[in-house]
Amino acid sequence: MAQPTIVVTGAAGNLGKAVVQKFANEAYNVYALVHSITQMDAWKDLSVTQLPTDLLNEQNCQTSINTVIAATPHIDVAVLTAGGFTMGTIAETDLSKMQQQIALNFETAYNIARPVFLQMLQQNKGHLFLTGSKAGLNTQHAKGVTAYGLSKSLLFRLAEIMQSEANGTQVHIHVIVPNIIDTPQNRAAMPNADFSKWTLPETIADKIYAIVNSNGIEPMVITV
Repeated sequence: MAQPTIVVTGAAGNLGKAVVQKFANEAYNVYALVHSITQMDAWKDLSVTQLPTDLLNEQNCQTSINTVIAATPHIDVAVLTAGGFTMGTIAETDLSKMQQQIALNFETAYNIARPVFLQMLQQNKGHLFLTGSKAGLNTQHAKGVTAYGLSKSLLFRLAEIMQSEANGTQVHIHVIVPNIIDTPQNRAAMPNADFSKWTLPETIADKIYAIVNSNGIEPMVITV
């Protein structure tokens, strides 16, 4: 049996690194899409290939996925973690701020999700994970984060459309909805918060791996 393959975007970020580490430790062939190649000591003895990719460049994204497809028979899993965040009420959110968040949270996902999805349809199997948010899932959580919430909401609609097109295949689309992720950046931004209620990146990576290896039917939206 061929070594399974996973594609991870935002691979140099906190969640991305945890996903890369988890799947590499489980003997996956990992393609880590990064802004630029960096020395990752934790990856040096693992099957991890870094692919410099501009996620805002559609052709560059297609080229990276073509590179993966040329090297391996299947893309078994893709976990798209890249994105960005900004605060702002409607009064504080002009169109340029909205467009910036749509670019960071939707376009960076769509530019990879589309070629990966088409490959998975061709091979008739695969798990594609998008990274949503509570603000994108429920507008009650979007107050004060207008552009972020709206841009993330597009990922849920994209997942629904993709799953509809994949009906009758073994291609599964999921949207991960994390609690506040326990990262150094979030701790610095919210020093008085109760960190015990936050979710570790490794916990999310473990959950994704469990879903991939589950024999049951997992829901599309996964809250972690």
